[in-house]
Amino acid sequence: MSQSILIVGGGLAGLTAARLFHQAGIGFQLLEARERLGGRILSVDATGEPSGDGFDLGPSWFWPDMQPAMGAFVQRLGLNYFEQNSDGDVIFQRMAHDVPQRYRGIGQEPHSMRLVGGTGAIISALAESLHSQSIQLNARVTHVSLDGEGVVVQYVDVSGWSHKQRASHVLFAMPPRLIEAKVLFSPALDYATAERWQQTPTWMAPHAKFFALYDRPFWRDAGLSGTAQSMVGPLVEIHDATTASGRAALFGFVGVPAGERASVGRDAVVAASVQQLAQMFGPEAAKPRATLFKDWTDDPLTATVDDRQAGGHPSPDRRPWVNGKWRDYISLAGSETSTSEPGYLAGAVEAATRTASELIGRLNKSEGQAFAALAEKVRA
Repeated sequence: MSQSILIVGGGLAGLTAARLFHQAGIGFQLLEARERLGGRILSVDATGEPSGDGFDLGPSWFWPDMQPAMGAFVQRLGLNYFEQNSDGDVIFQRMAHDVPQRYRGIGQEPHSMRLVGGTGAIISALAESLHSQSIQLNARVTHVSLDGEGVVVQYVDVSGWSHKQRASHVLFAMPPRLIEAKVLFSPALDYATAERWQQTPTWMAPHAKFFALYDRPFWRDAGLSGTAQSMVGPLVEIHDATTASGRAALFGFVGVPAGERASVGRDAVVAASVQQLAQMFGPEAAKPRATLFKDWTDDPLTATVDDRQAGGHPSPDRRPWVNGKWRDYISLAGSETSTSEPGYLAGAVEAATRTASELIGRLNKSEGQAFAALAEKVRA
């Protein structure tokens, strides 16, 4: 069959790979289960809708001093970034009955950077470089099988209709654990491969983020950076989330375990978070103009049942992610498979760039060999 690539997953890794295939002149089709691109990258406005000047419900930061390849990638896309605000004092709360304490802030090294417009800006830039007809949303892959001609991928659309598509190779730009839980392989994956995928933590999946939006960053007037830590909660780590355009906000990582979050409910977590911000930053923090809350554990296209228990950060692992009969037909390129920065934005770019480049090299070699064989046949 002719060489054809199918990318499963339209987050940062999937779109990075798609861009490389597009630049190499290799045809591909990208299937994304959500109604939007971005995966765990989600920048929204005050109503929770995706926005070009939004607040990051998923990853917010990258560190170009430590991740120069990521910094160069952002610059190639023509995007601007700015330093996470850390000017001012920090707040620390040890016990519930203790008054939060204020400490002099220290300079952050390396500097955390945020994209102008939100992290979603990188998704928009990548998508704009691709042909829209090569991307299909609301396409949830359920089965992948081998036949004599290559790979057959079965997916379900938004109406519940099932479709099949053939490819010479499938690149999964998804967390390994999610693939193992959501996709049925025929023939089945070998036990060791399936177990490894299942045991690889999906970064962000156990977490929840809370945002309180304000008319202005009043904490800065008081000489506070917006950074706080708490051993009480529900927010355990808080930061200034004000956008480059000046939309003021504080955000925090929710330290309440996923099971308890589900038990008490969203409204209770939000109310307790606002109350906590008021204790730490003063009465003005008690009256946000809007709040945002994203529990990634409740997102079935991010988390599995195994993610309800927080796991460790994925570690770099250079062993092949695919073995046995599937070795020549599928590749993994999600951030968790990065050999240098698993779980981070930089990891998604590294994994996708490395995997797509290897596949492009393999395809070019195959085409070169086919051309040589044809030329030899013509000469004969």
